[in-house]
Amino acid sequence: MRKLIVTGLGTGYLPVAPGTWGSASVAGLFLAVGWGPLGAAGGFWTAGTMLAVAVAASVACVALGAFAESAFGRKDPSECTIDEWAGQAVAYFLLPVGSGPRGLLIATAAGFVAFRLFDIVKPPPARRVEKLRAGWGILVDDLVAGVYANVACQLLLRLWLLR
Repeated sequence: MRKLIVTGLGTGYLPVAPGTWGSASVAGLFLAVGWGPLGAAGGFWTAGTMLAVAVAASVACVALGAFAESAFGRKDPSECTIDEWAGQAVAYFLLPVGSGPRGLLIATAAGFVAFRLFDIVKPPPARRVEKLRAGWGILVDDLVAGVYANVACQLLLRLWLLR
């Protein structure tokens, strides 16, 4: 059960770039909730879902980080994608989607690309916080990337999508 959680419901076992698969899972959830009947309620359910995912994934990552490193035999193992779930959810939190499916698709793509870019590049202080112990070191760099992606997308989407 612990491996299923730390691998982001198994996304960490998918071939080629498991972190991208973990992020894609959250992108799919963002789309599903935003497109569903509750998504039309002014984004309340979408924002609440992303907040719940970010909190739950963060708690799981910190609680199971030492287990993940032990189980996979290295620091911040690529199979551990629950950190991407947390960071990607932060990237989507309260993003403006405009009205209609076009805005939701644009916001989903922008949030996904921005998060993956910041997660790979790791601008300061992301690289430094990777040195924290166990779950904190696995998690916090992804939260930093999520914040950077959220800010970039807030600016981009508000200037372009909602003009």
